[in-house]
Amino acid sequence: MPPRRRGPLQTVQRETDDIKRKVDALVRDAAEPDASDRTETLERCKELQREVEEITKTLKKLSKADEPAPVGNYDQCKREEEKRLLTLYERLQSLALQLQPRDQTGGPSSSQRDQESEEENSDEEDESSEDEDAEEEVQDDYDDDDNADSGDEDSGPTATGQGSVSYIALSAFTGEEEGDLSIQKGEVLKVLSKNKDGWWLAQNSKGQKGLVPKTFLKTSSPQDSERKNENEDEGESEEEEEDPDIKSSKTSNWDTVRKAVTEIDATDVLSAMGAIPPGFRPSTLSRLLEEGRSYRASHFIQPKLSQSQLSFKDLHMDPDTGKVHGRPSRVSLTLTLWSCRMIPPPGVGLQVLSRHVRLCAFNGTQVLSNIHTVRATYNSKSPKTWSFSPRMTGMLPCLLDGDCFLRCDSESPDLGILFELGVTYIRNSTGERGDLSCGWAFLKLFDESGAPVALRTQELTVHGGTPFEKDTDMDTTSTKRGYPTGVFQQMLLARKIPKLVVKLKSVNTRSRELLNLLPDTIVGSLSTVRLLGTYRQILADALLLDRVTMYNADLICSSVLASFPDVLDQPDLMDAFRKSWTESEINLRRSDKRDINVLKQMFVSVYMGSVFPLLYSAEMPAPCWADEEVESQRARIIYSPSQKTSVETLLSSQSSHQAFDISQVTYDLISSAQH
Repeated sequence: MPPRRRGPLQTVQRETDDIKRKVDALVRDAAEPDASDRTETLERCKELQREVEEITKTLKKLSKADEPAPVGNYDQCKREEEKRLLTLYERLQSLALQLQPRDQTGGPSSSQRDQESEEENSDEEDESSEDEDAEEEVQDDYDDDDNADSGDEDSGPTATGQGSVSYIALSAFTGEEEGDLSIQKGEVLKVLSKNKDGWWLAQNSKGQKGLVPKTFLKTSSPQDSERKNENEDEGESEEEEEDPDIKSSKTSNWDTVRKAVTEIDATDVLSAMGAIPPGFRPSTLSRLLEEGRSYRASHFIQPKLSQSQLSFKDLHMDPDTGKVHGRPSRVSLTLTLWSCRMIPPPGVGLQVLSRHVRLCAFNGTQVLSNIHTVRATYNSKSPKTWSFSPRMTGMLPCLLDGDCFLRCDSESPDLGILFELGVTYIRNSTGERGDLSCGWAFLKLFDESGAPVALRTQELTVHGGTPFEKDTDMDTTSTKRGYPTGVFQQMLLARKIPKLVVKLKSVNTRSRELLNLLPDTIVGSLSTVRLLGTYRQILADALLLDRVTMYNADLICSSVLASFPDVLDQPDLMDAFRKSWTESEINLRRSDKRDINVLKQMFVSVYMGSVFPLLYSAEMPAPCWADEEVESQRARIIYSPSQKTSVETLLSSQSSHQAFDISQVTYDLISSAQH
């Protein structure tokens, strides 16, 4: 019978066992070393360190697919093997510190660790630097306390390596679970271990040890770092001329301290207060919306000029029918936001004004479309669950409508939909407003072979941080005490992971015809597709039929073309337009509902009689996101019976409007079209 083939993971386990035996023998030999063989023992220690690094690199490259036969709990076995290797590396590192000459223990040990960390991270970005290496090392010490193979040798080196680092408590923290350390504001702590999940093992002046959230701590530089800061300020101009790699290695510690001390934004303050959970960040998509109209629907609804700037890329007229020629896009689908589960709520110090999801086309590096917002409904009985499209009498506002459409013509293989879960808040103490990201999820629309993903219900994992951060947890309760070992515990943990449920749906024939009238790239509410398609028909008539020549760039007298993009960015006005449109459409005959000329005339009539006067009314307050008072005032004006406009009411002295501007009634092709 042929011998059983050994898998890659089993091979690594056997190699680790051999290394462990060698380390144990080396520790025994170094217990009482002679002066003659001290150097030889140090060389053996360094050689074993290099072997551990090589085995660790090999282990990180392994995957479950490499195994010739199924392996139960593969990920757990791999993590345990990584911990064993890290434990051995720490023991060797502490032994190397003990074997160093006494007059060189302070200097070469730190430089040696810097060189080793640079070798380990040669394939990664420079931003990890010395602080992250130290963070990984001290975490391994904390893991070693729970490992039976670590022994008593690991406690000494940890204190030796991290004894010079102290932290100051930004705010008081009261331990809620066994193992937590209660601290007071301004208390000086010594950090013994830094876990990646955000809970650090700290020791106070009384010798008490326990876990503390890292957001409650601020670095306190020692006396020699103050002298270093002065040297940094004096030599700042000289370092600008040095090699960037050399400069980053020299100033990495000070950069970290300076960032922690001087760049504390509102999110850091709220984290220190415990008002927001870990993983919350300032909203990325909200910041893009505030920059201007580049990521709004009013920009993407405009026609896009071709490369020659003399024709339109996405707006063509069918000469036989006189209608806009439909253009299929690479991605044209509809989706429904179903629910969000296990989303951590903010703390008591914040008043939440809005819970919402912002979505857009995304390729992993940049936003490709406009950013569409859907507001979620909230039930106080289920504070961690968000829902969409609530049942209500009458017309559902498009801001609450979870049915959306997406079109995108990007050829990127990583094209997908980015979902950002966000809250708009106001601080009870200061009245400061802000937007936070509660997490994000990404749905890739094409697989590795380039085939579209299946149109079905998708449960997307919500990640913390921003789309440009990796492996940021939403909540630390699951990782604070380690990884679950049993299948049942893993199932319970999976139910606590934040999820976004989205349903992808195929487009029917009627909806596909309407979507093909829209620009190649745009995201919006499915309830507005009919109005957007009619607007594109009116736009095509003005740009492709009514102009004297195709090279004419004069102003076009059209209030609809000039002002409708502004209405598109105001959901309450779009709801008023949809309501008036539905009421007028009821009176049409069945044949007229399919006549594009009749629909265009009704579009202009309904728009000018309902929305246009409201847009430029002096009584209408400017829109303000998530401001309940402003939204109530606008709703009273929009749906007031006295707002039924006509020519007489518009020209009467009782009707007040904003000062007239030529841009209200003229469409500028040059400035409006996408270049």
